[in-house]
Amino acid sequence: MADETEPEQTFFPAVRTVPIGAAFGWLAAGWNDFRAKPGPSLFYGACFAVMGWLIVLTFRHAYEYVSALVTGFFLVGPFLAIGLYDLSRRRERGQPLWLAPTLDAWRPNVGAIGMFALVLGVILLVWARASLIVFALFYTGAMPSVAGFLDQMLSPDNLEFLFAYFCVGGFFALLVFAISVVSVPMMMDRSTDGIVAVLTSLKAFGANVPAMIVWGLLIAAVVGAGFALWFVGLVVAVPVIGHATWHAYRALVE
Repeated sequence: MADETEPEQTFFPAVRTVPIGAAFGWLAAGWNDFRAKPGPSLFYGACFAVMGWLIVLTFRHAYEYVSALVTGFFLVGPFLAIGLYDLSRRRERGQPLWLAPTLDAWRPNVGAIGMFALVLGVILLVWARASLIVFALFYTGAMPSVAGFLDQMLSPDNLEFLFAYFCVGGFFALLVFAISVVSVPMMMDRSTDGIVAVLTSLKAFGANVPAMIVWGLLIAAVVGAGFALWFVGLVVAVPVIGHATWHAYRALVE
């Protein structure tokens, strides 16, 4: 008798090549998702803003920790925005845009998503340590205050520190960006395992490097504007980027 057991699916989904300016379309689609019913999206944005304020309040006397943790937002953001991906998926399917069902959108694939979150958490901890090392190399005395740090960010006399800090931070940001371009939305949407999702993300990144550069710069610009407004701007910036990430996933993965 023939074995009727279905073989395990091991294939990787195909990825598409997109135009270099595709990210602007994703951003516009994300804005449309936000406008469709802003209430649930604003809830997630407010959570990010409150998180930023709590970090600043908790470490207000040790700004080197604030810098590491706030910039670390870019590293764990792809996981924390799962609810926003689900809101975009629900709108795509014509389902009600309610907040409650999105709060546990990770549950159907909790194993893979949880493992990926753990990986992002480890990368965040490594980045925080690397950030402190860079500070320690350039500040042998007292660490700068918030005002002092901002002044030095704009000072041409401190280019060596800025270059080192952004080079180290850029390495971690590029690593996380490459493995998470489509991985978290894909794990939520298709219940794929983490390895397939990460490798698919790397494949999509490699096939669309120019478009990914534009997309990464747009993310940095929009979220950076939210930071510049003392986190208030994150209330809108984060939801728009989260919704746009869903559309990036739908455009990149067949």
